[in-house]
Amino acid sequence: MTTALAVGVMSGTSLDGVSTALVRLEEKPLDAQLVAFRQDAYTAPERGQIIEAIARGGSKDLALLHVALGERFAGAVLQLLAQAKVGPRDLSFVASHGQTIWHEPGRATLQLGDPAVIAERVGVRVVSDFRSRDVAAGGQGAPLVPLADVLLFGHAERGRLLLNIGGMANVTFVPRRAVTGGAVAFDTGPGVAVVDAVTRRIDGAAAFDAGGERARRGKPSRKVLEALLADPYFAAPPPKSTGRERFGPDYAARLLDDVKQAGGSDNDAVATATALTVETIGRGIERWTPARAPDELVISGGGARNPRLVELLAARVAPRPVVRFESLFFDGEAKEALVFAFLGFLTVLGEPGNLPAATGARGPRVLGHITPA
Repeated sequence: MTTALAVGVMSGTSLDGVSTALVRLEEKPLDAQLVAFRQDAYTAPERGQIIEAIARGGSKDLALLHVALGERFAGAVLQLLAQAKVGPRDLSFVASHGQTIWHEPGRATLQLGDPAVIAERVGVRVVSDFRSRDVAAGGQGAPLVPLADVLLFGHAERGRLLLNIGGMANVTFVPRRAVTGGAVAFDTGPGVAVVDAVTRRIDGAAAFDAGGERARRGKPSRKVLEALLADPYFAAPPPKSTGRERFGPDYAARLLDDVKQAGGSDNDAVATATALTVETIGRGIERWTPARAPDELVISGGGARNPRLVELLAARVAPRPVVRFESLFFDGEAKEALVFAFLGFLTVLGEPGNLPAATGARGPRVLGHITPA
């Protein structure tokens, strides 16, 4: 297989919806080009069902959600293909990350969204369950985007930092494009998951802090922020990854209560959550990457569309240049869906898809399971 047309499907920890990317893939040299992209937002009931399953779901809840998400992902793929005027028969495969329900680094990871349902509805083989093999090999199972960062998005001549601010935030330092030696990658901590969860507790009708306006009107509680920054996760060295199990709704509820007890307002709580994201990204880069001051920071993900967060981040990492992913490549919202299409391509080729320096696995591993059409 020298070329392939595939769809990558991503539903991340931010729980904002399903992203699908139609991608043209090349084997020699390895390359991935975005052809079309679509985002389908979760409805409030859908998001609530996933949050409830994560928090309290029993076996029946998880089984039914597994099928329901498979249907949702299949529908999103078919809508993307209709938008792009491409037939399912033209696809080589669909690569589905799935919706993470539980991620306990080094022990277990579980993503839902039945690949058999996707294969049946779309009529195409499906690559899924990307994280389990890395965990079985002693790794964290995350982050998995770094190999694509190195192979596709590094600078040709110098170092570059690539930061995705999704539900969690993860950063990759790439010494030079296609050079894995010296690459460093890890989750810095919460991205927008805590900001979103605090916002939803304040206003049940709001999915996120639109335009970063609540954070802009508020003032971070220094006392609460310092206590949050004392969490052992932030001082732990890479490889490391995290998720909503640690930085989820319960964490957000405690943050809101602590800010209120310190005399702060609702907006102060959102500002504190935003400051936590910015500060942990800044400290993570300074402490754990060898990036030089001139090495640019390329940002993508939902947090990159929060003006207040980006403004604070640029000030925190100055004089390091901060560049939007789309100014160099394509719409940053499509990045992770494209990356999983790329990782699916590596699986189909029988090539490793993890970066052991990022996950801590015992070595490179071919990732995922393939469900036939």
